[in-house]
Amino acid sequence: MDIKFNKNEDHNKLLVSDLNHKLKKVYLGGGEKNIEKHHKKGKLTARERIDYLLDNPKDAIEIGAFAGDEMYAEHGGCPSGGVVIKIGKVAGQQVIVVANDATVKAGAWFPITGKKNLRAQEISIENRLPIIYLVDSAGVYLPMQDEIFPDKEHFGRIFRNNAVMSSMGITQIAAVMGSCVAGGAYLPIMSDEALIVDKTGSIFLAGSYLVKAAIGETIDNETLGGATTHCEISGVTDYKAKDDKDALDTIKNIMDKIGEPEKAGFNRKAAMPPKLDQNEIFGILPEKRSDQYDMKEIIKRLVDNSEFEEYKADYGKTIITGYARIDGWAVGIVANQRSIVKTKKGEMQFGGVIYSDSADKATRFIANCNQKKIPLVFLQDVTGFMVGSKSEHGGIIKDGAKMVNAVSNSVVPKFTVVLGNSYGAGNYAMCGKAYDPRLIFAWPSAELAVMSGNSAAKVLLQIETASLKKKGQELTEEKEKELYDKIKANYDKQISPYYAAARIWTDAVINPLDTRKWISTGIEAANHAPIKKDFNLGVIQT
Repeated sequence: MDIKFNKNEDHNKLLVSDLNHKLKKVYLGGGEKNIEKHHKKGKLTARERIDYLLDNPKDAIEIGAFAGDEMYAEHGGCPSGGVVIKIGKVAGQQVIVVANDATVKAGAWFPITGKKNLRAQEISIENRLPIIYLVDSAGVYLPMQDEIFPDKEHFGRIFRNNAVMSSMGITQIAAVMGSCVAGGAYLPIMSDEALIVDKTGSIFLAGSYLVKAAIGETIDNETLGGATTHCEISGVTDYKAKDDKDALDTIKNIMDKIGEPEKAGFNRKAAMPPKLDQNEIFGILPEKRSDQYDMKEIIKRLVDNSEFEEYKADYGKTIITGYARIDGWAVGIVANQRSIVKTKKGEMQFGGVIYSDSADKATRFIANCNQKKIPLVFLQDVTGFMVGSKSEHGGIIKDGAKMVNAVSNSVVPKFTVVLGNSYGAGNYAMCGKAYDPRLIFAWPSAELAVMSGNSAAKVLLQIETASLKKKGQELTEEKEKELYDKIKANYDKQISPYYAAARIWTDAVINPLDTRKWISTGIEAANHAPIKKDFNLGVIQT
């Protein structure tokens, strides 16, 4: 191995180390003191509940671990958005589990909490995946109620989704393991079956203090809406559990009786590990986002037996397309090539840039995968589409539109991995969040933005300089550098993969070595949802 490989390896492994450090902090939720208080009430934490429920917690993947990261500082923060979401198996059945984290502001709903819950329901709906709610929440976080309560994609949408999911036949099970107040009380009752934990679980539209204030009635919360009340008097809940583990055991028993879902029929054979060492990914992926590397070498370390059947290998070389298997599942891969390539006409094409021929090839390949019912995997390291008179005269907008059209109308499940750059329209064409990937996740090396921090800082500096000149002011070289550094630092923060994950623009930041698990889990989930729609590109410019 050369020195460059070793430097890349050191850099990328440090990024993974930083990821692990951040995750450890996130996993503490509201902090050790709040966890201790939670335990003293006889309750498990959200993560402990999920781990107890799942057949094998290590096989699960977590959605939105970084939701809310470095957000709401003025409100004390909201680690993981105050809710933990994982896809795993219960009694052999793949499910998505949503658990309120009551160590974070008593499980109250921040704006990002609502967005994260809706993302969980979206995954459930798209994949016809059973969903289990472990409810322990004080309801809407009142100081921010205007950002969580009234709009279409706010709190109320969750209950609307409960109703729609029920009509679709998607299994929904809810366990009330703590507070379940006001509008939040509808979630468990709109599920197929509801459990409640004795003494710690409670459901009511208004708590005892509000009841006293509203109608003058004096009553304690347990009598108002505890387990005995709802299991023996109101009939609101279906099962009474003596403690958290008893409730979770009941859920396991219910899941154990559910029939097999109809399958989409995606092709799967016995899984094989890559023949080439996956750890070499760390040395291949460059330290600098502007450096070149051969994406094919990354692909060979992600796919079964390192076997990749490339489609149109000698045409449109800045996008790589081809067939492979990941953990046994057949996939079609669309990846940006980051090395400078030479066309048969002797022209040089920049790596990471989408040219007309690359877009044309990708469009054809996406159509082929839809015809053959093969899930698509997009590996993003893209700076955008090629610009300039030659490209414009050659119809780059038209060819780019064809590719965007194919991605938009694709009916097979899509999965997006952001390895490196994800800039501008390149993000869209390579199946960014706006294009409905079933899962989208990033490596710690990823950057998501309209353009790179360096480019953006130069553009913004030019605008600022021009504005000052109009006012008759001039920037000294020293002031210009100071302003440039300030702009770039702010922009660099925004292009971080953690900034994107905090806002759920991606589902996770993961160790590159977990990529195969994420894609395999995603396809297994997608296999629950038969494709009911034909692939149709609609009207496109030919």
